[in-house]
Amino acid sequence: QVQLVESGGGLVQAGGSLRLSCAASGRAYSSYAMGWFRQAPGKEREFVASISSSGGSTYYANSVKGRFTISRDNAKNTVHLQVNSLKPEDTAVYYCAAGARLSSALNGYHAWGQGTQVTVSS
Repeated sequence: QVQLVESGGGLVQAGGSLRLSCAASGRAYSSYAMGWFRQAPGKEREFVASISSSGGSTYYANSVKGRFTISRDNAKNTVHLQVNSLKPEDTAVYYCAAGARLSSALNGYHAWGQGTQVTVSS
């Protein structure tokens, strides 16, 4: 079972940027696809971005295309989400997750981090 810990969230003004990080444990980390999801108060958790085990393929929600970038460094067991041009509607807890393959579905992931808060002020 992989263990995931997110960091890098914070309070930023609209138009600002953050770099979210996810540190993973486990020798099988490099075999997992990784995803980022977010959840705002009173709303369901939603897909943001995913990346294949090799890092060769990525997929983004339409709401973040052109603004967010997912990447991974398998040698360091880390995955990142660079979030640029932030909008108030991006405010949410952001979660890192590990799964068997690149997917936008919640049930495609078997391990989750505790989340990191991103708050965008207007």
